Amino acid sequence: MSAGATQTNARAFANFAGERPGAILAAVLLGVVALACLFAPLIAPQDPFDLASFDLLDAELPPVWQEGSDPRFILGTDAQGRDLYSAILYGARISLLVGILAVVIQSAIGVSLGLLAGYFGGRVDSLITRLADIQLSLSTLMMAIIVMALFRAGLGGAALSAFAVPLLVLVIGLAEWPVFARTARAATLVEAAKDYVRAARAVGSTDLAVVHRHILPNILSPLVVIATTQVAGAIMAEAALSFLGLGMPVTKPSLGTLIRSGYDLMFAGAWWVTVLPGLVLIGVLISINVLGDALRDGLDPRSRGG
Repeated sequence: MSAGATQTNARAFANFAGERPGAILAAVLLGVVALACLFAPLIAPQDPFDLASFDLLDAELPPVWQEGSDPRFILGTDAQGRDLYSAILYGARISLLVGILAVVIQSAIGVSLGLLAGYFGGRVDSLITRLADIQLSLSTLMMAIIVMALFRAGLGGAALSAFAVPLLVLVIGLAEWPVFARTARAATLVEAAKDYVRAARAVGSTDLAVVHRHILPNILSPLVVIATTQVAGAIMAEAALSFLGLGMPVTKPSLGTLIRSGYDLMFAGAWWVTVLPGLVLIGVLISINVLGDALRDGLDPRSRGG
C-alpha cells in the first residue's frame, strides 16, 4: 500500500472517529470483552466449570467494595461458591461463541437462498419466498423453546449439557435465516438487472460464476450490517433460553444462566450474582448495535439523516 493510500485511509478513519465517537468506544469495549473471553483460561482465577474447586463456605460473598467480601473474589461469588469474575469471563465466551456461530449458519443459508431467489426468479423465487414467510411467521424464541424442550425430554438433561452449545447454535441459526434471505433477494433483483451482469452472461459466464463473482460482492454491504445486528439478537436469544432453563446448563454457565441462577438470590441480598452478568450482557448488546449503526452509515451514506 502506498504512502498516499495510507494517509487517505488514516484521514478517513479520523473523520469517522470524529463523527462517531460512540462507535469507536463500542468497538473498543467489544474488543476488550472479546480478548478477555479469548484469554479467559489465562486470566480467570478459577475454572467455573470445575465443580470440585468450589467451596460452599465461600458462597454468596459480596464484591470487594462491600463489607464482608473476600479479596480472592473481586466480583463476589454465587450460591455455589463460584468466583463470579471467572464465571462472567467464561459465560461471555459461550454467549459470544453461540451468537457468532449462529449468525454464520443464518448467513450461509439465507444468503444462498436469497441469491437463488433473486437471480432465477419464477418458481424458485416463489418457493423460497413462501418458505421465508412461513419461517418469519413463527417466533424464534417459541421455536427454540419447543426444540430445546423436546430435546431435553427425549434425550435427558445429561445430553443437553453435552450438546448445549451446538444445539443452541443450530436452533438459533435455522430460525433466523429469512432475515438474510430477504435482504439478499432484494439486492440480487437490483443487481441482476444491471449491465455488468448482462455482459458477464454475454461472454459465456455460468450462472454460478455470475452469482458468486459479480453479484455477491456487490450486495455484501447490507449483509454485513445485518450480520452485526443479528449477532446481538442471537446472543439475546441464547440468554433468554438459558434464563428459562432451556439453554446452557448451570455447570457450564453463559451470561443468561448466571442471570437466572442469581435471580432468586436478589431477594436475599445477593444482587451481584444477577446484576453484574446482566450489566455485561447489556453492555455487549448495546455496543454491537451501536457498531452496527455506524457500519450502516459508513457503508451506505444515504442512510444518514439530514
